[in-house]
Amino acid sequence: MKQTRVDLCRAGNLILRIFSITTFLGVALILAGFFGVFGEGTGFFDQAKIWILVCIVTFLVELTVFWVGIILVYVSSTQLGIKWRVWGAVCGWIPIVHLFMLGKIIRVTSAEVKTEQAKNDLNAARASEKICATRYPILFVHGVFFRDFEHLNYWGRIPGELEKNGAVCYYGNHNSAAAVKDSAVELRERIREIVEKTGCERVNIIAHSKGGLDSRCAISLEGMGPYVASLTTINTPHRGCEFADFLLSKIPKAQQQMVARTYNAAAAKLGDIDPDFLAAVYDLTHAKCMERNEQVQDSPLVYYQSFGSKLTKAVSGRFPLNFTHPLVKYFDGANDGLVGEASFPWGDHYQFLTNTKKRGISHADMIDLNRENIPGFDVREFYVQLVADLKKKGF
Repeated sequence: MKQTRVDLCRAGNLILRIFSITTFLGVALILAGFFGVFGEGTGFFDQAKIWILVCIVTFLVELTVFWVGIILVYVSSTQLGIKWRVWGAVCGWIPIVHLFMLGKIIRVTSAEVKTEQAKNDLNAARASEKICATRYPILFVHGVFFRDFEHLNYWGRIPGELEKNGAVCYYGNHNSAAAVKDSAVELRERIREIVEKTGCERVNIIAHSKGGLDSRCAISLEGMGPYVASLTTINTPHRGCEFADFLLSKIPKAQQQMVARTYNAAAAKLGDIDPDFLAAVYDLTHAKCMERNEQVQDSPLVYYQSFGSKLTKAVSGRFPLNFTHPLVKYFDGANDGLVGEASFPWGDHYQFLTNTKKRGISHADMIDLNRENIPGFDVREFYVQLVADLKKKGF
């Protein structure tokens, strides 16, 4: 979050706090004036006029203060999200309830300002160190059913945080839905393009979900080993999802084809070239992944590491992860809402991430998809330290 937005959010939060205090005092003074006016025996009408004028002026001033504050936090806050903005708009018209909602908005934005200011101060303090200035640039590889868009970053605030600390970042720009082998071909061309245009020789790949499978295939089967220094997979189903095998076995082929046609048509309009929904889905099954693992061998030229996470409570995950979590748990055990823990490990180093809060860390949380500050897990700093470690290793 840029300093300007932090300042705007701080200003809005302060104004709402002032509004809360002055409204309470104003109501108290108006009530006192009311009883004073109607308790007087002389000059009643003159005092009543003054009291009414004071009420009108107070109302207009407080209304102005409120709207200035609420507009500032609405336009600058990330953590309010759509949820609290909508609830704020709805509850704002309900007496008493709107006071609790105002308190919630103030608490959320206060925590946000504190977090973002501390992060901006930290980045400013270590700016000269460029702790994320790796020898080779970072190539972010997205997962299935998403594309790399300029104004809707799949990786949330992560790339910006890395760049503040010296990293150079690129994106895979491949199809949102395709077979692993086809995505690997796209990544091969993208890696070659980056190497040729920049002269960087190699790249450090950070891949999420299916992107990890695509990247392993590009390295092993498409000859990209010499051009990749490291591969870090994030919540990748290296051994597939048994939940996916079960689900696909229960859904009739006709319905699968109908969903595939709908998705493929939409994806084509958003930039995919010959998208293949079913090929992407079937390549995530346990059976298909185990078969592929026999063919895709690690390159001795590449450093492999992996990370996974655990969503503790289903209700903590956003849709559809709150729905899929218990189903995946039944088939795959502890999971992130989509992928089971046993499927995450790959390479020389593996870390399973949890936090001390009841919420846990979901599949989407690991890429900051919702731009949410999660208690007990700073996703941006996690990536900063991950890339800083790659730098220390000489990558």
